[in-house]
Amino acid sequence: MKRQYLVIESIKRLKNDVYYMTFTGDCHEVSAPGQFINIKVDGFYLRRPISICDYDIGHISIAFKVVGAGTQKMALAEKGDLVDVIMPLGNGFDVSKGGRNPILVAGGIGVPPVFCLAKYMVSRGENPRVICGFNNADDVLPMDKFNEIGIDPTITTMDGSVGLKGLVTDAMYDEQYDYVYACGPEPMLKAVWDLAPDGQFSFEARMACGFGACMGCSCETKYGSKRICKDGPVLYREEIIW
Repeated sequence: MKRQYLVIESIKRLKNDVYYMTFTGDCHEVSAPGQFINIKVDGFYLRRPISICDYDIGHISIAFKVVGAGTQKMALAEKGDLVDVIMPLGNGFDVSKGGRNPILVAGGIGVPPVFCLAKYMVSRGENPRVICGFNNADDVLPMDKFNEIGIDPTITTMDGSVGLKGLVTDAMYDEQYDYVYACGPEPMLKAVWDLAPDGQFSFEARMACGFGACMGCSCETKYGSKRICKDGPVLYREEIIW
């Protein structure tokens, strides 16, 4: 983990209020899909934690949704801007625990870190199955990056406007699996947790420091208090208390 300046290589609007941003810089310390970066936004005291969507030794990409004034200002950034970040943060997913038959489940803006996980698994010679859930057609994110790595995700929407009608859990009933990796809103994680025999779940939380010093994102687990930013954001199914 270190503080550094990255250069914006590109920024584009994916859909509605979701943006995709790629940086150049020293990214060799990123070690696992599911880690995140903490971005300094001028004029705001707290940094913005954003999950990593893709990375290599000299580049890192994120996708973020505009939900307030801070992310709105991020969306106005331009190519060539310097961005103050602390990275990499969090533990990320542990693919060594996934068994022989895992499935990847994502909801909304939880799709980008799940793509990062899927790409990493493909690089290991695996062919993971992916389910992505959204509210409606307007919320569905482009799936081209999944397609580029040979994955055709199952899409669900609450109103049935794209893909299967219903929740991600409805699509899970049609799959055979022994392990689940999941990232998305907490109600979705709880529903997936109820079905999963085992797995890892990436949680969102409001953060201040992002590296475990302030204890502001602590949560209770079966093994005591843990910090989502430092001990997470990925927690194991067995330790989660709802």
